[in-house]
Amino acid sequence: MRTQGLRLAPVTLTLIIFQVLVYCWLVYAGGSTNTVTLLNMGARSTPLIREGEWWRLVSPVFLHVGLSHLVVNSVTLLYIGRYIEEFFGHWRMVVIYFVSALFGNFTSAVFMPSTISAGASTAIFGLFGAFLMLGVCFRHNVIVRVLSHTFLLFVIINIVMDFFLSGVDLVGHIGGLFGGFFIAFIVGAPMLGTVDHLKQFLSGAVLTVSLVILTLELK
Repeated sequence: MRTQGLRLAPVTLTLIIFQVLVYCWLVYAGGSTNTVTLLNMGARSTPLIREGEWWRLVSPVFLHVGLSHLVVNSVTLLYIGRYIEEFFGHWRMVVIYFVSALFGNFTSAVFMPSTISAGASTAIFGLFGAFLMLGVCFRHNVIVRVLSHTFLLFVIINIVMDFFLSGVDLVGHIGGLFGGFFIAFIVGAPMLGTVDHLKQFLSGAVLTVSLVILTLELK
């Protein structure tokens, strides 16, 4: 059963394998905790983004600062990613993941311009946000309802813990959660049913306005 679950989550496994390979490259290039190496590899840096390196709003999702950072994010991604692929499908998982990363890093760049950040947690929080959307739209499904309550508790605990931990990108986590929640309305979850078109339209409007505001604030 477990092996079958892994076979059904190719996007999740591909992302994990890729970030492990990038981590090995980081170590070889100068160390995963070396600031210069991280910047050279694409870590989020607001000054560099303002100079035109907009790809840094997504590239940090593949970088991890230290082995423990990589392991925690990989295990968490494996756990939540399988559910997202099962309920949303593979290509929707890709969209949710990278839109969440974009909003998480964008938010972090605007509100924490003096810091450098890296990690998949912005996107992972977005995956949890996407599942919370399922809890809103498909709460009649017992499995979805139970899991969404569990994941909501997980998110709340993690956000509270972030306030007391140093070196944690709380703003990025919240931004990723926000992006994942609303993009999930747009892509929908046809395996479970249809999402109300008004909710899809409003979610698109929220994300568009937010993106415009963040862009103006970053310039």
